[in-house]
Amino acid sequence: ILALAYSKSYPAISAIVLTGGIKPCKSIKRLLEGYDKLSLPILSTNYDTYTSSAKVSAIKPTITAKSLNKISIVLGMFSNYIDNSLIEKRLIAPSKDIITPAMFEYDLFKKARSSKKSIVLPESDDERVLRAAQIVINTGIADIILIGDREKITHEASLLGIELGKVEFIDPKTSELAEKFGKEFCAIRKDKCILHEEAKDLMQSDPVYFATMMVHTGLADGMVSGAVNTTANTVRPALQIIKTKPGVDVVSSLFLMLFDTKVLVYGDCAINKDPDAKILAQIAASSVESAKNFSIEPRVAMLSYSTGDSGSGKDVDKIKEATKLVRQKMPGIKIEGPIQYDAAVDKKIAKKKLPGSEVAGNATIFIFPDLNTGNNTYKAVRDSSGAVAVGPILQGLNKPVNDLSRGCSVEDIVNTIAITAIQAADSK
Repeated sequence: ILALAYSKSYPAISAIVLTGGIKPCKSIKRLLEGYDKLSLPILSTNYDTYTSSAKVSAIKPTITAKSLNKISIVLGMFSNYIDNSLIEKRLIAPSKDIITPAMFEYDLFKKARSSKKSIVLPESDDERVLRAAQIVINTGIADIILIGDREKITHEASLLGIELGKVEFIDPKTSELAEKFGKEFCAIRKDKCILHEEAKDLMQSDPVYFATMMVHTGLADGMVSGAVNTTANTVRPALQIIKTKPGVDVVSSLFLMLFDTKVLVYGDCAINKDPDAKILAQIAASSVESAKNFSIEPRVAMLSYSTGDSGSGKDVDKIKEATKLVRQKMPGIKIEGPIQYDAAVDKKIAKKKLPGSEVAGNATIFIFPDLNTGNNTYKAVRDSSGAVAVGPILQGLNKPVNDLSRGCSVEDIVNTIAITAIQAADSK
């Protein structure tokens, strides 16, 4: 029976029921302890086989918070057969300023489904990635390409009760694309004297490089990585291959902070350590464009320990110069800087510190002066307030590549795939 459970030529079984009071002997129990991944319940009952079968057949299926496979299937059926427009009319909020996390996520998925882009996932050996792929396929958020051995991936998925359906599989070790990508990578990196065989080996051995080349050549619209790989391993291939947009010198990041009634943009909290005024202005400009993609009205707060003319020094001067550069690049944009965080979010404090400002007390985009401040602030706000932090979302690249935290949840991966699909639609 265990051989059947692990067989690649038969459907996966859900459980083993030992009838008539049979229990495994010591040697069988020891054998079972040697399996690292045995997602197979083994039950023993005193009933005979007929009675046991009748009782199993009489069990009514239920869905709990842990029924991930069932939830994924139900989400897919809901998306395919329910008229979402009717629900939208019933749930229109009285104020456009009120955006709950559920509302934002709903709008996110709706936008992603409307463009239906293909997203490549190079980390197919991670259970969270496979579960996220199942949800994305079932709900129609995007088309999914998994990098790796199809037979191995589908077998692992079946042991977890995951049905991957219409997922596309590409194995760099056997695909003819490795040869093509190797030549293309040599052409891109010719100044580094990369040999063709070395480049081909890189494509076959590193799924992230292979997936990035798929995005570069248009075989995929975007890539999501980072559940297993570090940020550096995700971003480096993108910088080498996809590179930045015209007029943009730096790749930056933002977090979408989902509070009870609003969504705020925090940048840059993951990439640039100590940006000068020029880079800070580019981060702000990129964040404005990203905010528009997610239907967030841009009101930019260039953060500092000083508000208006209350402070002085090189750190304050950097913020003033960056604010000036953004205004020159994006005339008419609502931006304030330097400004303290409290004056940017609290209307009462804003009236005292910066009366008459369109941004003070109403900011939606917060640009931090350096990585130390930004990274600590988003984590402090997330962990203290219960806000959901979606990101880091990379911006400034020619085509969308996004990084995950290695502690990410399945929901985080699904949301990041949806965001990447939206970015891909905007970049066309």
